[in-house]
Amino acid sequence: MNRTIEYESLHNSNKQFTEAYLKAFQLVLESGWYILGNKVKTFEEEFARFCEINHCIGVASGLDALILALKAYDFPTGSEVIVPSNTYIATILSILHCNLKPVLVEPELETYNINPALIEEHINLKTKAIMVVHLYGKSCNMNAILNIADHHQLPIIEDCAQAHGAKYKNRHVGTFGIGAFSFYPTKNLGAVGDAGAIITNNDDLAQKFRSLRNYGSERKYQNDYVGYNSRLDEVQAALLSVKLKVLTEITNHKRKLASIYLSGLKKDFICPVVQKDYFDVYHIFNIRHPRRDFLKDYLLKNKIKTEIHYPIPPHKQLAMQGIISGSYPISEEIHSTTLSLPISFGHTEEDVSHVVEVMNKF
Repeated sequence: MNRTIEYESLHNSNKQFTEAYLKAFQLVLESGWYILGNKVKTFEEEFARFCEINHCIGVASGLDALILALKAYDFPTGSEVIVPSNTYIATILSILHCNLKPVLVEPELETYNINPALIEEHINLKTKAIMVVHLYGKSCNMNAILNIADHHQLPIIEDCAQAHGAKYKNRHVGTFGIGAFSFYPTKNLGAVGDAGAIITNNDDLAQKFRSLRNYGSERKYQNDYVGYNSRLDEVQAALLSVKLKVLTEITNHKRKLASIYLSGLKKDFICPVVQKDYFDVYHIFNIRHPRRDFLKDYLLKNKIKTEIHYPIPPHKQLAMQGIISGSYPISEEIHSTTLSLPISFGHTEEDVSHVVEVMNKF
């Protein structure tokens, strides 16, 4: 294969939607209504139906979805929130922006998700919530986490930014607590810009989220909360409705590509674990290898581009010095060995088979 296999080509992933996108944009433009109109309402209803939940509230980004989820609970300043130590920095930023304290818990090395067996030892009187992250498109062990949360009467906030359509025991992620989604362009359900949403079955919280995203206002010029300007706009909502119609097709395609990796890669590479009761959507297909950096360079020399999610663990980030302390060896092991392989809607089975062939010669 002479051409370069990109890690992600949004042009290739979105090209089949071009005509529908242009039509959807034209309808929004002609409507003359660009903020919190019918397109947002329609997408919210569609995504809630997809997730099998009562309410979806569109917001400006995945980070905002997490921030508003925390803000709605009005936790006292300095309260502690349990969070995995290997998450993307946005999860931790949401806690800090709410003047709360992130308490990092190590993940399971096999699944990369928070280890339920380690959560309770971090719970104390200051603990007010558990924020789980369904990393890479795989659900956390929600039965175990729900048991802990119920025992300590703690709400669960789910970071579902990478897990649209992922399930645990046939139940969608985001429906076990408050679900926060990102529709960043590279996600399985990606917008053409920043966008996000919150899902919930709680009627009162849903109404509060709708107010918080809109300056704390339910009725125009009447402000009940100290709110934000964090609204999913009409254009992104219209485009997301187009893509949502084929999200199942996107998921099935990525699962097929994942199956080629899983069945074809030699045992030198540590692949994502496949488990009963978990429906994985493979936003990211990561492998681990002790010579990760050499492998990445080798693949690049063979015209295969990869990414690292993520090269620096949160507690090592410059911004977190003086904020997060402690040792997180499992997180560091993951961050130093993980490599993300091409697995987008724009890739073909031939592309992935070629990646497997090249990797097996490493």
